[in-house]
Amino acid sequence: MYPDPLFSIGKFSVHLYGICIAIGIICTVMVLRTFGKKLKVDNKFLDFVELTAYLSIGVGFFSAALFQAVYNYIDDPSAGFNLFGGGITFIGGLIGGAATFLVIYFIRKNKYESSFKDIISIVPPCILIAHAFGRVGCFFAGCCYGIQTDSWLGVSFPGVVGKVYPTQLFEAIFLFILFGITALLSWKKDYKHNFSIYLVFYGLFRFLIEYIRGDDRGALVRGISPSQFLSLLMIAIGIGLYFFVEKVYLKKQLFKKNETALDE
Repeated sequence: MYPDPLFSIGKFSVHLYGICIAIGIICTVMVLRTFGKKLKVDNKFLDFVELTAYLSIGVGFFSAALFQAVYNYIDDPSAGFNLFGGGITFIGGLIGGAATFLVIYFIRKNKYESSFKDIISIVPPCILIAHAFGRVGCFFAGCCYGIQTDSWLGVSFPGVVGKVYPTQLFEAIFLFILFGITALLSWKKDYKHNFSIYLVFYGLFRFLIEYIRGDDRGALVRGISPSQFLSLLMIAIGIGLYFFVEKVYLKKQLFKKNETALDE
């Protein structure tokens, strides 16, 4: 890892973490544009989604810091509430960013020919590729590390005694694999259950990998970490979303298709 700045211009410093985040965002836009063109999504709608995504990412970073600050305060109220006390939670950022995106989308959706249903299979690969590079950035920054280990997999991190599991890299590998699966399903089949796959499988992975995470981030529910609690929520939402799309949305689309065929 390399937590030190690569270079500085005045008070502005560039770190490998920031570069990885930038690469992730660029890849997200490339996936959105390439897959959107493949699925024949309206270009103006893609412009709207991209601009909304930038705003949502900004809100997501704030939300991630806010969630972590709440966890820290619940864990130790005597330390006070500090929004800039260090540490962020991806799932907290995902919730804030997704909420922002959906609010803006529902306000503006009637102005475009395309809609969210046209890109529903694309969004999970977009999130996954950005998150994967973000986890690589976490490795370089030396945060989000695992518990101590004598295994050959162990890595020494600045300020951490002994070798620990590089859980950032474990997660990055998983995210790249899940990205490949959802991207293939979107490209080949425009698969409408990609969101459920993302929420359920990432939720399961995140719940399990928390057992070898070594950085304390507070607690919401006794016996499990904050991320495990939110992972269970993601899994539940993913399962519910699967049945909603399968029983409501897809049936509705099939009914419209059959109705159109009868009219012809």
